[in-house]
Amino acid sequence: MNMATQDGKLWMNGTIIEQPDANVHVLTHSLHYGMAVFEGVRAYQTADNRTAIFRLKEHTERLLGSAKIFQMDVPFDAATLEQAHKDVVKKNNLAEAYIRPLIWVGAEKLGLSSRDNSINAMVAAWHWGAYLGEEGIKNGIRVKTSSFTHHMTNVTMCKAKASSNYPVSIMANQEVTRNGYDEAILMDPQGYVCQGAGENLFLVKDGVLHTPDLGGGA
Repeated sequence: MNMATQDGKLWMNGTIIEQPDANVHVLTHSLHYGMAVFEGVRAYQTADNRTAIFRLKEHTERLLGSAKIFQMDVPFDAATLEQAHKDVVKKNNLAEAYIRPLIWVGAEKLGLSSRDNSINAMVAAWHWGAYLGEEGIKNGIRVKTSSFTHHMTNVTMCKAKASSNYPVSIMANQEVTRNGYDEAILMDPQGYVCQGAGENLFLVKDGVLHTPDLGGGA
């Protein structure tokens, strides 16, 4: 599947357009400096054959919270972005979907300061099954601790779901999958389990749910 040529519709800066027509310039600020924030949202088919977007309000709040951390003055409010999620699922006739909202800085100028650049937003939706495949759900997966360490919270802005935070996860995943594993586990700088390369981790012990310390960057 080539995302650039895949048929479908997405929402971009207030307008529904064909997915292959959704273009940004190669001198876009975010492409050079990593100033973009996003979410990964799921829509599921319910027992009565409706489609429900899981925790849309919370995802949108986190998206706008990430943008605020990066000092982005987003020209769309939460209600507009939430409606865009619903619209792209409906326009693409998806009973179940993965939804990707993205906010980025435009191409008006380069250089570190982005103060006068436009802030843009898009929401796309497509069918994407289980992240690690249906076989992974059925049979489990093989994981390996990566040699890469997750970010410290005072080194990168870990509370923002930002594009610039993801290279370490990409490298960790590539490191272990080259050696026959399905996914990587990242440790925090203190050597404690932090997260998977592309997912959160938790442990249930004696009926108690344990999660990694947020201070480790999870």
